[in-house]
Amino acid sequence: MARSASARLRSICLALPEADERLSHGEPSWFAGKKMFVTFSDHHHDDRLAFWCAAPAGVQEHLVASDPVHFFRPPYVGHRGWIGIYLDVAVDWDRVKDLVLDAYCLVAPARLTAALEAEG
Repeated sequence: MARSASARLRSICLALPEADERLSHGEPSWFAGKKMFVTFSDHHHDDRLAFWCAAPAGVQEHLVASDPVHFFRPPYVGHRGWIGIYLDVAVDWDRVKDLVLDAYCLVAPARLTAALEAEG
């Protein structure tokens, strides 16, 4: 499951303009310019498979409160508003794409978000 989920997440992230994959803390992570927007999470010894991503203000609180089966406040970055998304439950991949896109747009340099808008 981890391999297929990470492959699917990878394809979503790398479809964004100039998105780059690098390891961060031993996990695949995706960057827009110098800033990380998504990181895979399979190493926190909680027996859960997930990813974390940047999120607009208020989104984390809303998603965790309304759907704790799928969303959580991740350690280390949760205080900055990042959202954790479980991948070991039924996953709505369209929603994942939307969350990844939002994360990318939050951290990407203006020229990259402009490129994304130009693509339509």
